[in-house]
Amino acid sequence: KCYRSINFADSVSGLNLSLVIFDPVISSLQQVNQLAITPDKQYLAAVGNCHARLFDVMKDVSMPVRTFQGHSGNVTAVGFQKDRKWMFTGSEDGTLKIWDMRQRSGFQRSYPTKAPINTAVLHPNQGEIISGDEDGNIRVWDLTTNGCSYELVPDGKCAIRSITIAPDASLVMAANNRGTCFIWKLNEGNNSNVFQPLHKIEAHDTYCLKALISPDVKYLATTSADKTIKIWNINKKFELEKTLVGHQRWVWDCCFSADSQYLVSASSDMSSKLWRLSTGNVLVEYKGHQKAVTCVALNDNN
Repeated sequence: KCYRSINFADSVSGLNLSLVIFDPVISSLQQVNQLAITPDKQYLAAVGNCHARLFDVMKDVSMPVRTFQGHSGNVTAVGFQKDRKWMFTGSEDGTLKIWDMRQRSGFQRSYPTKAPINTAVLHPNQGEIISGDEDGNIRVWDLTTNGCSYELVPDGKCAIRSITIAPDASLVMAANNRGTCFIWKLNEGNNSNVFQPLHKIEAHDTYCLKALISPDVKYLATTSADKTIKIWNINKKFELEKTLVGHQRWVWDCCFSADSQYLVSASSDMSSKLWRLSTGNVLVEYKGHQKAVTCVALNDNN
């Protein structure tokens, strides 16, 4: 979880285990925008200005094992194919890139868009990537046909800040700078990339910075510039279940535990918190950063 550095902390005790500078040469210019852990829990990807770095969390994390360069702008999104065969990144340079993890060169292909990419997620079918950009566009990129297969604009030019898709591929949601969340049902079968409007939530009165569906597909979490995290009950027509209050500044990111019982948040108040969702209470507060905590990833494999 990080601004210019990555802080590894014990999720239970809150103790800091190690601190890694994202880019020792130009760290004063770097912000880590997103973290992603590989499905096998062995590697952590961190993305920032123009590049992505890969760390082996099972060994020495003081230096990255690989660096992926090729973007000309801030890298804002990262994720992995389920077998770690390839990685994808999205950037403010307006491109979505695929990186072959099995090759030394890494770079495989690039998809150009017309606007800076703010968010991107991999469809559970492993063959499509959904991106959202600064101009309010949502696009589905088909990796088989090698192009954009679907496009929609839910709220004019209002920037799409975050996209999340259910692990069972039943729902996809997008949050924008107005604080609105749009929910679509995904078609089954051959037209799985067609979005059927299902619901709309006026989740926050200002920027909605992150939207995330829980692993059990029962809850939607939204974080905002209003300093709160809201938990919405999907099975009750997206009824507001809880509002988590405790951060003093913008809440940039969040992630669920594998059992969907806990949530970790990241905030500009230089802290990250572990919440028990059944009570809405903070169990652990992670401190140690001297700058805003902009992203977070949880490895709860054990």
